[in-house]
Amino acid sequence: MMTGFRIRRGTPQDQAAAYYVCLKTGNHGADGEPFYREDPNALGRIFVGPYLAFETELSLILEDDHGVCGYAFGSFDSKSFYSRYDSQWRPELCAQFPMPEGDPASWNRSQMVHSWYHQPSYYCPEPYEHYPSHMHIDLLERARGAGNGRRMMEMIMAKLSAMGSPGTHLGLSVLNAGALAFYNKLGFRELVRTGTESDGCIYMGKRW
Repeated sequence: MMTGFRIRRGTPQDQAAAYYVCLKTGNHGADGEPFYREDPNALGRIFVGPYLAFETELSLILEDDHGVCGYAFGSFDSKSFYSRYDSQWRPELCAQFPMPEGDPASWNRSQMVHSWYHQPSYYCPEPYEHYPSHMHIDLLERARGAGNGRRMMEMIMAKLSAMGSPGTHLGLSVLNAGALAFYNKLGFRELVRTGTESDGCIYMGKRW
């Protein structure tokens, strides 16, 4: 517990509140609500739901007196997690949200995310045996700058280490300069970049 904030283990019952956090940080760390009005939960179904369902031991929820204001998720073995996502989570998404039609350049952001349901990309930076685990964190603006992110990341990394993982990786948008600085301070180092300078991803890793 910290002044005004509480960290606890996440459960599937946190899904709706955590989806909202995902939405409000869904524009490269900034508010994504204006861009996902057609489907506010589009991102959450990928970046929140599977972790609360499959990785409860490595799911943390941050809350204050106003409610849930952040989360941090981890997965011990990324390839096993993606295999389970592919077989147990993704089929329902594909059934509920058809693959968008037409020119992808004309799709809105919700449609673009729906296309990811059908054409997922499971990228793990090499050497995989050094960074088999992965992590993901998002905090609402009111929860930033108070040490919450660092505390949650350190808690999950300690858990991963105790479980036997040698290291972890994570991905972030090339446009999210704040997240890049945050991860650098935590001791992560850049491993590889994918995509373009305007729409790419930076993968970072840390060993312990």
